[in-house]
Formats: sequence, C-alpha cells, structure tokens
Amino acid sequence: MRIQITFSKQGALRYTGHLDLHKLWERAARRAELPLAYSQGFHPQPKISMAAALPLGFSSRCEVLDMKLERDIPLEGLRDTLQATLPPGIQVLAIEQVDDHAPALQTRVVSAEYEVTLAEPVDGSELKRKVDSVMDAESILRTRRGKQYDLRPLIESLAVVSSAEGKAEKILMKLAAKEGATGRPEEVLDVLGIAFEETRIERTRLNFQS
Repeated sequence: MRIQITFSKQGALRYTGHLDLHKLWERAARRAELPLAYSQGFHPQPKISMAAALPLGFSSRCEVLDMKLERDIPLEGLRDTLQATLPPGIQVLAIEQVDDHAPALQTRVVSAEYEVTLAEPVDGSELKRKVDSVMDAESILRTRRGKQYDLRPLIESLAVVSSAEGKAEKILMKLAAKEGATGRPEEVLDVLGIAFEETRIERTRLNFQS
C-alpha cells in the first residue's frame, strides 16, 4: 500500500532540515505502529520520500510525502493517529491512497508557489516597476555554486500585494521546480534588491504533472 500525506510545516520547525524531517516522519510512523515497508540491502531504509526539499527557514502549508506500507490499512482515523505522534508545527492536512506504480513524487513536481512577506513594507509602485522589469527581461544571468545559469526561465509569475496606502507587503512567486531547473525565492529577492533576511517565506502550493 502506498499513501500520500499532505502537511504543513510551521513555527520552530521551519529550521528543521530535510534529513531531520525525514527522520521525524519515520519516528512518527513507528509510534503510530504503521507497517512501514523497507528497502533491501545492508542498511534497509523506510520507503518514505518527500516531493521537494524545503529550504531551511521556510514555512509551508503544502508539503507532500509518499509512504510505502507492507500491507493495506484503513485510512479512517489515521490522520488523528499520526497527528498525535507529531510535534507542534507539523499539521497533517490530508492522507490518501495512491497507485503503487505511480511515478515518484519528486519526478512529478513542475513548479512551486511562494508567499513572501516583507518585514518592512516598501513603496508598492517602485517594487512593481522592478517586478515588471524582471518579467520583461529576456534573461537574468546568475551564478550558483560557481556555475552560471539563467534565472529568468525559472520565474513563471511574480506579483506584488500592496495595502490600501500603496505599501507593498507581500510578493507572490511561482517558480519552476523541475529536477535541474529549480527557481529559488532568495535569488529572485536578490534581483529585486530585497534582503532575504528581511522577509518571511512560505511555500503555499506544489504543482504536479497530471
């Protein structure tokens, strides 16, 4: 049996890394006495996989993981059972059974959406001008890990959310999230002249191939 769990990650758990989050879910599944399926070999690992790693410090309301079980179990009541084994900051939003032979989650993610909240609101018209300049650019060359790449094709959409007084409070981003072609919110913020440290970033949606 293969189940897919959608969950949020908030509060102090924003600073829990990908590997630690994986272990957290493994412990939760064991405490819930789920019949986890394990890989073969000298160091068997539980068959748990995340759709997309969430950068450290980001919160999320849309994380998704796959979990393989040795046998079928009823899903009724499972959400509450799992929730009771998880720390504050992780909220189970949905659990569903998926096809055992469906492609791995990681291979199906095509884009991710983010909500960036500015610590200090800025002039909305000026920020919108910068956003329009980014979206109108043919290419935005950046360097990551010593290699040059073009950020522009990785930005699918950008929008500014302003208050009634015209102060920009949030930026909404939709970035490509394919293997080998992943847009990063902090890179976009840098292009816009906004310090990453002066924002709070939340992933709001993962988009999958149908």
